[in-house]
Amino acid sequence: MKIESIGVAAGHKTPDTPVSEQLEIAFLEEMLKYCGPAARKGEFGGGIGEEQFSSYLTQEYAAILADKLDLGLAVKGIEA
Repeated sequence: MKIESIGVAAGHKTPDTPVSEQLEIAFLEEMLKYCGPAARKGEFGGGIGEEQFSSYLTQEYAAILADKLDLGLAVKGIEA
C-alpha cells in the first residue's frame, strides 16, 4: 500500500515562505510562549508528554496566526 501526501499542513513553514512571514512566525511564537494557552494541571492534564510537545503546538499556533494576521513587521523593518 502506497500512501501519498495530499499537501503541506497550514502551519508548516515551506522553503518558499517569505522571510517577512518567517519573522512574524518567530515573533508570534515568542509572544505565545508567555501569554499563550497553558498546560492543564491535575487529572485531565497531559503530563510529561504535554510538557515535551507543547513547543510544537506553540509553533503551529504561531504559524497559523501569522498566516491569518499581517503584523506589518516587514514594513516596519524597511522604514527603520
